[in-house]
Amino acid sequence: MTNLSEKVVPPALIDVVRAIPEACYRRSTVRGLSYVVRDAALYAVLLYALVTVDVWWAVPLLWLATGLSISGIFVIGHDASHNALFDSKRLNTFVAKLALLPSAHVESAWDFGHNRVHHGHTVKQGMDFVWHPVTAEEWSTMGRVERLRHRFEWSWLGAGVYYGRNVWWNKMMRFTTEGKLGGTIARERRVMSLFLTLAAAAVGYAGWRAYGNVPGISWMIVKVVVVPWLLFTWMIGFVVYVQHVNDEIRWYPRREWTKFRGQMEGTTNLRIPRVLNFFLHNIFVHVPHHVDMRIPFYRLPRTMRSIESQFPGIAITKKLRLRDYLSTTVGCKVYDFDAGKWSRYPVNSAA
Repeated sequence: MTNLSEKVVPPALIDVVRAIPEACYRRSTVRGLSYVVRDAALYAVLLYALVTVDVWWAVPLLWLATGLSISGIFVIGHDASHNALFDSKRLNTFVAKLALLPSAHVESAWDFGHNRVHHGHTVKQGMDFVWHPVTAEEWSTMGRVERLRHRFEWSWLGAGVYYGRNVWWNKMMRFTTEGKLGGTIARERRVMSLFLTLAAAAVGYAGWRAYGNVPGISWMIVKVVVVPWLLFTWMIGFVVYVQHVNDEIRWYPRREWTKFRGQMEGTTNLRIPRVLNFFLHNIFVHVPHHVDMRIPFYRLPRTMRSIESQFPGIAITKKLRLRDYLSTTVGCKVYDFDAGKWSRYPVNSAA
């Protein structure tokens, strides 16, 4: 008989990791490269279509498909940056740097901010900077402009602006640090800037050949480069939001945070249509990825089934629904870290 006075020891993250079958860690270089080639080929076809097509109804469809294609290549780069796609660390690094170029991400800065900070401190107050909530007290000290910005970025429409400003610009393009890492980031940022400049010049030249004037050059760059990237930015901002923000996910003060709470309870598994998963490579099967970043994306569903069978009822698993997203963007505005609850903006707040 169990002694009721005994303290129940909660599971630790290492217990979950040890329960994952060894088969979930197996990587195939051929399989990994096949996804790289497939996504790169699709992206190239869509870019060619954007350059050559000007039919009014087709261009928006191509924009959407290209935004999804950039997202898919980004996920490949994300996996490689975690050293999860191949057994070879050198190949992972090469593919990661290459695959993150279409989304204009600096791999070394991404590795620091995402792999080390976000994954190392998921939903921890003052540490995990991605969609970090503000408290009612912090809201009360904000100026009018800051409040307006917060209202927009935390609305259903603002995910791209939030990600572009807070993650891409502040944590990547402007991020500096000392030592070897700082030098690596600066060097990779220069290489990426050169790549983007050459890419824009090539697209601009295609615009000159197609239209023969400066407005045509500008339109071609906007059509082929700018709009797909903006759509990607909204998509990735949306993805990270629904992975880590809803009224079931609790953020913790540092004294209460544990690795188990952060990685098992701080994210979600969301079922999405197959056509979206074709592009997004199981990115919504997110709990096992947070449990162990070394698992390749094509093993995540099997890993999740194993985790759920041994640790039932812990992970948040549900269908991705638009109404849930809209409801969350209305109800999750400020956070009470003591009570562990989200709420709307204070009633008597201006702006």
